[in-house]
Amino acid sequence: MNPFERWRHIVVEGPIGVGKTSLARRLADRFGAQPMLEEPQANPFLERFYRDSARYALPTQLFFLFQRVAQMRELSQRDLFSQAAVSDFLLEKDPLFAGLTLSDDELALYRQIYDNLRPQAPTPDLVIYLQAPPDTLIERVHRRGVPMEASISEDYLRSLADAYSRFFHHFDAAPVLIVNTEHLNPVERDADFELLISHAHAMRGRREFFSLAR
Repeated sequence: MNPFERWRHIVVEGPIGVGKTSLARRLADRFGAQPMLEEPQANPFLERFYRDSARYALPTQLFFLFQRVAQMRELSQRDLFSQAAVSDFLLEKDPLFAGLTLSDDELALYRQIYDNLRPQAPTPDLVIYLQAPPDTLIERVHRRGVPMEASISEDYLRSLADAYSRFFHHFDAAPVLIVNTEHLNPVERDADFELLISHAHAMRGRREFFSLAR
């Protein structure tokens, strides 16, 4: 059951700590898709942003914007029918972070740059939106122990999770599978991964919700 036989471009999205990059990698490895992943380690401002968000929000945001735009341009120039693609970011979500972190003047400048740089990015065939309660995200971020993430505040993670919920409540550019990962671990548990693939393959509407009760 290969989801890329139905969808040639899948995006996995969600807030920090929810597992989007790990799931995107697993999908790419399992089904031979081309991974297109964010590279936070390449952003020289990110660690400083987590320590002093007011000072470093704008350069951090612009670096990610330029990185994502370059990747989307590469994707738009490829023949999607030659190899399926899976990515761990949605370009339309980029302003979400800007709205949380930038001052009014910085946000206005960012919007001008975003509107001028944004390419005609291909619309994904499916977005898998991973969500989890803020307390779960906080626990996962602390557990994975990435040094630069040690100073991420709980308030920031809560605000980010809420912003993602609002964004996807209104998002309708592509079909969305909303996955509650509080009790589901499709990265580390094979059975959960197969359940997710099966549920995605069975989608018939443009918006469906998948949750594993415990």
